[in-house]
Amino acid sequence: MPEIIYDEFVPGLTCDSSDESCVRKDPAAEPVDAGFPAVTLADLASFRPATPQLTGEPAGFGVVHMPTNFVATASAQDIPGVLLGYPVTVRFTPVAYVFSYGDGQSLRAASSGVAWAASGSPQFTPTDTSHAYQERGVYLSSVATEYSAAVNFGAGWRAVDGVVTARTGDYPVQVVEARTALVERTCAEDPRGPGC
Repeated sequence: MPEIIYDEFVPGLTCDSSDESCVRKDPAAEPVDAGFPAVTLADLASFRPATPQLTGEPAGFGVVHMPTNFVATASAQDIPGVLLGYPVTVRFTPVAYVFSYGDGQSLRAASSGVAWAASGSPQFTPTDTSHAYQERGVYLSSVATEYSAAVNFGAGWRAVDGVVTARTGDYPVQVVEARTALVERTCAEDPRGPGC
């Protein structure tokens, strides 16, 4: 146990020797898990973070060769319970996101992504989590959120080595081709016109 050694008398301390050399434990060095068992990820099997959510922009659609924006929703969670016979709170904190786009491509990102409107960007602006599909079709995308874990038996937080992964269900994206043509009237003027 780390100790602070005082070579001179410090008022208010009880000295153990006649030369008044005093010893006091450093409170900052006290382990927060004193008396509690070591915890591994396997021990946390009954504690699971909530399933993250995945959305895309445009909602459920994409355009060939143009960015489809993906945004995951996940947050830190404190889950109370009993672990190894002790009352405990387990905290899961998102630390990374692995986006699988359904076309064989994936991306590991530190950010969960941000909606175009929230960032003040126009549609089809590339983002840190967007993806451009190369062919039309329906793709099943998903995201796996990696959470760090920490436990608190009532004496402070202690990190648990490794990460816990929670995965979304499939989010289908229909990717279409964009084609342009000269038309006589806009879709607002003629909703049944070509391309409307």
